[in-house]
Amino acid sequence: MHCKILGAPVQDGAGRMGCEMGPSALRTAGLAAALGDLGHRVSDLGTVVPASAGPIVHGNTALKALPEIVAWTAAIAEAAYAASADGMPIFLGGDHSISAGTVSGVARRAAETGRPLFVLWLDAHPDFHTLDTTQSGNLHGVPLAYASGQAGFSGYFPALQAPVAPERICTLGLRSVDPAERAALQAAGVTVHDMRAVDEHGLAPLLRAFLERVTAQNGLLHVSLDVDFLDPSIAPAVGTTVPGGATFREAHLAMEMLHDSGLVSSLDLVELNPFLDERGRTATLLVDLTASLMGRRIMDRPTRSH
Repeated sequence: MHCKILGAPVQDGAGRMGCEMGPSALRTAGLAAALGDLGHRVSDLGTVVPASAGPIVHGNTALKALPEIVAWTAAIAEAAYAASADGMPIFLGGDHSISAGTVSGVARRAAETGRPLFVLWLDAHPDFHTLDTTQSGNLHGVPLAYASGQAGFSGYFPALQAPVAPERICTLGLRSVDPAERAALQAAGVTVHDMRAVDEHGLAPLLRAFLERVTAQNGLLHVSLDVDFLDPSIAPAVGTTVPGGATFREAHLAMEMLHDSGLVSSLDLVELNPFLDERGRTATLLVDLTASLMGRRIMDRPTRSH
């Protein structure tokens, strides 16, 4: 496969600084080499650069860096659309606001090919706030609502050419959901699997059922992997830690199942804050998880001394 690495060093959407170093940390941790070792062709397309942010005024005074995030979204969407023409783009965040652009960009490409886009959202949070409902004002909490065509973004964010149907979205690993998001998820028809569901049923059956739906509709699958999907004991480099996340084994199982499905057409790696890491362990884990998604098997896994 032709893997196209694209950096999106956005930190304007998060509540603390540091995510802009995420793409560099993932490159330093050996992402390109890991993919190359698996036989994939790898191209590093560099870094997305947004246009200058223009003035935008919104009634929700809590919103932070709205003009900047809108500018980033437009630039990332165009870059995602271009990169998805003839390969598998791997987007390196940056905070999760990058997915407003990545998902909308690859959705536009999928629509042109006549195939539906599905989204697997691996995250402690659903990021399903609108510009009106967010109380923190941090815009890494809105990308999934925007990309699925929820109300409240028109006139502020770029117009969507191909919204992702909410019934084609699966959120997995949730354990921090605001009341407004809970109501919106239910009303929209998004598939929601929190960590209680994972504990009760196991990760594999939940993920398998969603992948079967993607296969049945001949869909393409965008995977958005937030560091806080993982338990902070194994992935501390994130500014929004929530206890009780996916274990090392659960995370690798998910990635290997995704590889076996043959459905994944694009990937986000987001919310890595190297300033909060411990000797690069979170960046290294994300590289290992990406390698699992791209075909590395248990028998191939290296042993490391720490």
